[in-house]
Amino acid sequence: MALIRWEPFREIDSLQREMNRLFESLSPTTTSKENLGVAFIPPAEIQETPAAIQLKLEVPGMEAKDLDVQVTAEAVSISGERQSETQTEEKGVTRTEFRYGNFRRVIPLPTPIQNDKVQAEYKNGILSLTLPKFEAEKTKVVKVNLG
Repeated sequence: MALIRWEPFREIDSLQREMNRLFESLSPTTTSKENLGVAFIPPAEIQETPAAIQLKLEVPGMEAKDLDVQVTAEAVSISGERQSETQTEEKGVTRTEFRYGNFRRVIPLPTPIQNDKVQAEYKNGILSLTLPKFEAEKTKVVKVNLG
């Protein structure tokens, strides 16, 4: 039976490297190659009233012209692109924690809406949409002639 020398500090160092790699892959502020696939998804809030659906999306740092909003009777699609600003510092080091690039979010609606009567407002990084519900045809009463 051979004796194996145990080096606890080497194992601790290995564990620390693995933990750092795990946290880097989960952190939205890193620019590692493994994390480039993580997309920005704007948070949304939806509220239903008897007449309409109120939808709010948080898209700070963007202008209204950079957003593309498409509405069908069943869903809302919001897409856009955040442009990065290039900065040069004296020592050649630039660090950014903002996420740049394309994003798209499709939100299914709980009831059909009238997509030609949607009202939108964009103020202080909040996109607010008022989506009026589809007015169902009133029930028609038809007399059936039995003979």
